[in-house]
Amino acid sequence: MQIRIGYEIVYECPQPTPMILTLHVHASRVSDLVAPDHLITTPSVPLTAYHDSYGNWCSRILAPQGEIKLAASTLINDRGQPDAFVPTAVQHQVQDLPADTLMYLLGSRYCETDLLSVTAWQLFGNAPMGWARVQAVCDFVNRHIVFGYQHARVTKTAQEAFNEKVGVCRDYTHLAIAFCRCLNIPARYCTGYLSDIGLPPPYATMDFAAWFEVYLGGQWHMFDARNNKPHFGRVLIARGRDAADVAISNTFGPNTLKSFKVYCDQVV
Repeated sequence: MQIRIGYEIVYECPQPTPMILTLHVHASRVSDLVAPDHLITTPSVPLTAYHDSYGNWCSRILAPQGEIKLAASTLINDRGQPDAFVPTAVQHQVQDLPADTLMYLLGSRYCETDLLSVTAWQLFGNAPMGWARVQAVCDFVNRHIVFGYQHARVTKTAQEAFNEKVGVCRDYTHLAIAFCRCLNIPARYCTGYLSDIGLPPPYATMDFAAWFEVYLGGQWHMFDARNNKPHFGRVLIARGRDAADVAISNTFGPNTLKSFKVYCDQVV
């Protein structure tokens, strides 16, 4: 099937403001794009692009004083299958993990493994290792946190989400990642488009979504503690240690977000 993806984001800046934008579809899905997801700015400004240290495709602009609109729209081919389910995926001993996975065992800005380690082992130490243990983490986090946009806070960490028991998808993801790392399972943060395909209405306002990947059985596997069930039409934009590494925009000056729209809809 084909999915139309895109966004329209409007900022107002009181002065010229440098920005780093992480909005392009990840390289792992570029071959599925029917046409490139070019970033269009209004007014038009020069743009340069680079790959960050995690392999994400980023853009740099100097936003002018006043309003600037960032937009993209394209089609992407999708296999039309739900998220993979691999219950036989095994957990590796730390000494057997590939070197490039080890950074995803460590604490990070929003995932305080040092503060949550004892709790993680108390909650999940008796769960079967591998896929079942990660699923146990997702089941707990999904039940433990109550979703609500009013509970969103850009500074909220995994431990704070655990204590407050409310949050948005990034909070579910940070807590699940922190627990997995405490249990010696490499886990990394993902952001991207997530469709409502196959779900009954009413539909929530579309937004970029957060989920995570863990390293089991010699490869990375996707999990989603917020939804905790297979979804269709998941399109990756970026990966990193936590939300700090995959922010859709980093702005280096005062600004106001005036408008924010995201869409991810099946083409029929």
